[in-house]
Order: sequence, then C-alpha cells, then structure tokens
Amino acid sequence: MSLPLEGLAPDALRIAVLGAGSWGTTFAKVLADAGAQTTLWARRREVAQEITETHRNSDYLPGINLPPNLRAHDRLERVLAGAQQVYLSVPSQSLRSNLHSIRDIVPPDVPVVSLMKGVERGTGLRMSEVIANELGIDVERIAVVSGPNLALEIAKKQPTAAVVASASHGTAVAVAQAATNEYFRSFVNTDVIGTEFGGVLKNLIAVAVGIADGVGYGENTKASIITRGLVELTHFAVAYGAQAETMSGLAGLGDLIATCESKLSRNNTAGRLLGQGYAFTEVIAQMNQTAEGLSSVGPILELAEQRGVHMPIVAQVAQVLEGTLDPRELAPHLATDSDEPQGE
Repeated sequence: MSLPLEGLAPDALRIAVLGAGSWGTTFAKVLADAGAQTTLWARRREVAQEITETHRNSDYLPGINLPPNLRAHDRLERVLAGAQQVYLSVPSQSLRSNLHSIRDIVPPDVPVVSLMKGVERGTGLRMSEVIANELGIDVERIAVVSGPNLALEIAKKQPTAAVVASASHGTAVAVAQAATNEYFRSFVNTDVIGTEFGGVLKNLIAVAVGIADGVGYGENTKASIITRGLVELTHFAVAYGAQAETMSGLAGLGDLIATCESKLSRNNTAGRLLGQGYAFTEVIAQMNQTAEGLSSVGPILELAEQRGVHMPIVAQVAQVLEGTLDPRELAPHLATDSDEPQGE
C-alpha cells in the first residue's frame, strides 16, 4: 500500500501516531489541524486505506472528515520513518508488546507521548513507566496527555483543553505546542504521576457512576460518587508522589466530570450495563472498544493496599465486577464502610 505525501508542507512537523481507534484518530486529527504532517498507524490495512484515500475512519469516527495532511499506513516502519514526535494510543494492556515491536525503529532523541490511561496488570506500572522500561529511554523524552477529552466531541472541533505532563518542562512545551489549535488547547505541568493517575482513576469512578445510572439512581447519588471519588483518587495519587493540586485540574477533576457525566464515555457505558444487570463477560462482549476502567480496578486496588489507601468506591466496583455485590447496593455504602460519622 502506498503512502502519498504530495501536497504536504515540506517544513511541517512530522508526527507518528500509533493506534487508529477513536482516540488515536482524534488526536492525530488534532495534530494535523495544528499543521503537523501526521501519519497514523492502523493495524488493519483496510482502515489505513480508508483514512488515506477517503479521509474517513468509519469504524471509530463515523461522519467525521479527516484533514488531508493526516495519512495512515499499516506498516510501523513506514509510519515511524522520519517522525519528530511519536504518540502512542493502543490499549494499555497491549502497550508493552507494541513497544517491543518498535523498540529498534523509534527515531532517536524524539519525544514519545502516551495518550493512554491505565496501569499494567501484573506490574502496576503507569504507561510512562512501561515506555521507559521497554524502550530504554530517558524519562525526559516521555510525555503524557490527559484531561476531559471525549474523542467524538473533539473530532467535531468542540472547544477542549488538555494537559501535557513531562519530567522535562521543555518536552512538555514542545508537545503542547504541537497539540494546540483553534479548538484544542494544551497546558503543561511536570507532575507526570498525578496526571497519569488522574487519567486512570477517573475511569474507575466513571464505572461507579455508570452503575448508579444503570440501576436508576438520580443526580444526588451520582454527584456524591463523583465528589467522594475525587477524594479517593486524590488520596491515592498523593500517596504515590503526585501533587494534590493536579487532582483539581484538567487531569483530575476536569477529566472526572467529563468521563462520569457523558454517555460518550466508554467507562460510564460499561458501568451502566453492569447496573442494568449484565454480567462482566456480557459487558465486554457488547463493548466495541476498550473501557480501561474495567482492567484497571484490580491493579489500582493492589497499589492502594500497598500504600494503605482506603478506596471504598473502587472496592465496590470490583465487587460488582466479580458478581459478589448487587449493583443496587453500591450507592448506600459509597462514602465509607463504617457507621460512625467521619470528616469529609
């Protein structure tokens, strides 16, 4: 399959994005709309051909026109050749195997950016840690992007903000500059731990909100889960070295609100199905895309136990997933497992 490049500005920033799902395609569109010469890797050749030839990705972004300076290919070496920045948008649990495939063909000294929100089962590593571990690169080359970023809304050019975090302020700024256009604004920080854990933990709270929604509970219950969920994710993130204020920003509260409240959220949808009585295996079968919250519950609870962090909402989500807790019983116990009044 050919990859035509005619008509693209010769001095444009060359960016590779790996993963042509809804979020990978959307972020590739953000970068292309900001002026970058963007090449997207799609595992399936027919998806790559559709993106390049018709400027559509009907499987994941139906009805969305993609810019002409966004192309796709199914061969990793073609996508990565000459890239000045590399973005990763693959399922968190398959990240390591994907990194193993590109270890020897990632251009040297370029920023590697995680668009993923999850922790690795078995190791409990954040995505940036998996990248550093598997690629053997300096952490100052690694950045992560997070925030209230529902793919379809961004693809429709609805105004949105995100945060880019890196141990290197310069790397964060370079990525943020590439990922800023008329409808998408990127802010920066150096709190990688808080930014990543905010993106992971809000998925778990969104599943809880979805369960409450599926059961038929109203806004009071959902607002209570969101508020107490913010407390849980803040305690957890700070216990692992994050800055508490990050949890009040785009990667924490902002992402939490968007993911918990939107019907576009995969994690909210998964929770709603659980609340309606579907078993975990049935939910997985119905979901067209990965709901990262479902695979992160176990690893997060293991990490919480290691640091003595109490997470009753997340623990009850785990029980619902295991089939040991009726979804209707989640909300009455959302704040604490003690009958004694406690401080907020």
